[in-house]
Order: sequence, then structure tokens, then C-alpha cells
Amino acid sequence: MATTISIHDIAAYEGQEVTVRGWVYDRTDKGKLQFIMVRDGSGIVQVVAYGPELPEEMYAAASKLTQESSVIVTGTVKSNPKAKKSLPEGFEIGLKDLQVVQMVEDYPITPKEHGTEFLMDNRHLWVRSSRQWAILRIRATIERELRNYLDDRGFLLVDTPILTPAAGENTTTLFQIDYFGEPAFLAQTGQLYNEANMAAFGKVYCFGPTFRAEKSKTRRHLMEFWMLEPEIAHCSLEDLMALEEQLIAHVVEVVLKKHRDELALIERDISKLEAIKLPFARISYDEAVAHLQKLYAETDDPEQKALLKIEWGEDFGSPHETAIAEMFDRPVFVYHYPTAVKAFYMQPVEGRPEVCRSVDLLAPEGYGEITGGSERIFDAALLEERVASIGLPREAYAWYLDLRRYGSVPHAGFGLGLERTVAWLCGLSHVRETIPYARMLNRNYP
Repeated sequence: MATTISIHDIAAYEGQEVTVRGWVYDRTDKGKLQFIMVRDGSGIVQVVAYGPELPEEMYAAASKLTQESSVIVTGTVKSNPKAKKSLPEGFEIGLKDLQVVQMVEDYPITPKEHGTEFLMDNRHLWVRSSRQWAILRIRATIERELRNYLDDRGFLLVDTPILTPAAGENTTTLFQIDYFGEPAFLAQTGQLYNEANMAAFGKVYCFGPTFRAEKSKTRRHLMEFWMLEPEIAHCSLEDLMALEEQLIAHVVEVVLKKHRDELALIERDISKLEAIKLPFARISYDEAVAHLQKLYAETDDPEQKALLKIEWGEDFGSPHETAIAEMFDRPVFVYHYPTAVKAFYMQPVEGRPEVCRSVDLLAPEGYGEITGGSERIFDAALLEERVASIGLPREAYAWYLDLRRYGSVPHAGFGLGLERTVAWLCGLSHVRETIPYARMLNRNYP
């Protein structure tokens, strides 16, 4: 009896007869030979059907296999350094038995070039392609390692609501729904609830989908995306940056260790990732603006001037973030942003109320902000003042204000955008490939 295996484990079965259950990824006809690429979700293996050694009916079936036909193949595992398309590389199966579960006709995604919109319309099928398969496997590892790192250091995962009565930040870019006759919103962050959970457990995080109705079509934006959000009691901004850089360096290390094959398949230049070293760079908002203004003054290119123009007090756009990141060969923290461009709950810098104890982490290679965090206002009177001055409805935030009345402590936290992190580590040009089913300004199908 042949052993049924996952292709990922094929190296352990060299010389043995095995069964693989999967789908035909590709087939090459060489007359008396059929080279059939079979995938099973864990990997891809070359299956070699040699006509003279197989029953005529079986070889005829093998020679007619179409892309994405579902099959069960049995044969002997052989080492073959030329089997470069196999993952893991260097192994093939000499076919002895073939069962066709379903023969597919007219599969829409062929090896030829397809437009992005066509592929996105067929995302439910596009996820089967080797590139998307590799990206989503890397995403799963990133997600797992983010959680493992925090779990191993005493953080507790506490889930937060997706439906909320008010904004997590002072913004109008929310999806509003009718909650039994009352307005409610899809959560843009779990942070406010995380602060309540922090007071119960000390170190917590949530990890789930978040929603922002920004009418943006940039390569960095999705309407639905996943965020990791740790919150820590008695944590300073400096402590927060130390946690972030150690966490991200750990994830980079694991991705490089576990996914060399997948990174090669998507043609990622891993030298860029291998160069990531601790500590990450640190620069103040003031210093960043001064640098951008210097670049603006030095360039004669009108287009560059338009992209780089900035005054103190303005938030950074993508061209600004890219220019700042290009100063360093590793991620860079930009800290102490103007209070006016950040959320209402961020702790002001002592003696400079116009600046808050905030920090964003910018990834190299133009991938922009992948984390954003701050120390939180922990003084009840100051938070009351901020809520009133911004004009937020106090009744919707009464529970959040309670947290400053009953055992308030200095604390800090950050949010990490999973899709932007995946885009950076995989070297992708657009976040639409980083999530199984992207929700964008013009797309909520499939």
C-alpha cells in the first residue's frame, strides 16, 4: 500500500511509493513522456508518466489532463536535480497509477498574461496560482509569528468588537450601519477596548479585521484589513519602539528561514531583507521635516518639488515617507508628530503640547508606514478636555473616560498593518495581493 503524503514532506519518502491527492497545475507533452505538475496546497511536484511502462488507457488519460483537473497519483519518489519547478525542488514522482477525480474544461486563468482586473474578478481561482500561493503562505507565517512572539512574552490575546458605537479615532471615514434603529460603525481599530483589557491583564493584544472608508485608490490602501494591536501598562514610547523593532526583526528572520523557496518563486530580492539589522533608525518629526525641506530646496525638478513640499504641522504623504526611508538601510521610526495630525488620545510631549508622544515605523523600499503607536493620555481631566475640544459625543466615550477615573496608569500601544507588512516582506507593488479577497474602493467581489 502506498503512503498518502503531503508534497511538502516528499523529501522524507525518496525511493518509496507514495500517493498524492491534488490538482494539475501544468502539463508538458513530450510524446512518450508526460510531465505533469501536481499541486496539493502544500507544494508542487513533477509527476512523470512514461508511456511504455503504463497501461494504454492510463497513459491516454494522463496525456489529456487539463489545468486544475483534480487527480490522485501514485508512484515512486525519485531525486532529480533538474526538477526545478517542484517545491521542494529536486524531487519527482514516477507515475504508476492515476485516478482522475474531475476533468476540467475551459479553466479561465491560463499561463498567458491576464489583466489585473480580470485576475481580481477571478480571485477565487487566482489564489491557486503559484505566486499567490507563495504570498499567502508567507502571510500565514507572518501572522503566526506575530502572535507567537507576543504570546511567549506574557501578552494575552483578547478579542475586541467589530461593531462599535463610536469612532476609535477622530475621523469620519467609517462604515456606518443600522443597529436596530441606532447608528453603529464597523471598527477602525480595537485599541480603545484594548486599553480597557490592558487594565485587566497588563499586557494584551487583539488581532483582527478593521475597516476604514477612506476613498483612496493607492497601492497601500484597503477598505478591510487586519491589524495587530498590542497595549501595555507602564510602557513609555521608548519601550514601545524597542518592542516593535524586536518583534519585526523576529518576523523577518523567520520568514527568511522558512520561506526561501516561496521568496524565490515571487522573485523577492532577499538581500534587502537580510540587511535588516537592529536597532532600527530613529528620527524626530522635526528632523524629518527639515530633511524634506532641504531636498525640496535642492531639487530643480518641478514634479519632485510638488511631491516633497511640506510645512511643519502637516502630515506626511507617501512621497514624504519614501524620501525619509531612503535615508536609511533599515526601517526608521519617526517620533513626536504634531498633535493636530494624530488621534485625540495621544499623550502630549511635556512642555510642547503641540507635539504628542507618537511614533510611526516606516519600512524601507518605499513601503511606507507599517506601524503607528503612541503613549496614551492617562490623565482624566486632560482626556475630558480633548474629547470636548474636538467635539466628540461624550456619551459615546463615557466608558473610555471611565478608564481614567478608576486606576489609570501610563500606558502605550501600537497597531501593525498586516497587509502592508506582507507587501514589504514579499516586495509587492500593491496590497491587493496580500489578502485572500481584497476589499478596495471599487471592489467587494468575489
